[in-house]
Amino acid sequence: MLLEVGRVCIKKYGRDAGSRAVITSVEKGGMVKVMTTVRAKERRCNPMHLEFLNEVVDVKNHELMMKTLGIKEKKEAPRAPKPAGARKQG
Repeated sequence: MLLEVGRVCIKKYGRDAGSRAVITSVEKGGMVKVMTTVRAKERRCNPMHLEFLNEVVDVKNHELMMKTLGIKEKKEAPRAPKPAGARKQG
């Protein structure tokens, strides 16, 4: 079955056309939620806008899914606390 959770595909249309995507969930009405390389946030997508590949990944394994999409994890540097008297006055 092509329309399954974890299926790797390529977006054909939209802002992130040409990028790899992974189906994270299948919704009622035929729509799917995908995570793409361009936007690492889940987005709704029409399955007719996808070209399915012969690859399936486990969506519960976040590290493997990010590696499949080619997304590098951002390591946030700890922020230094602001000085107490550094407010704008005016």
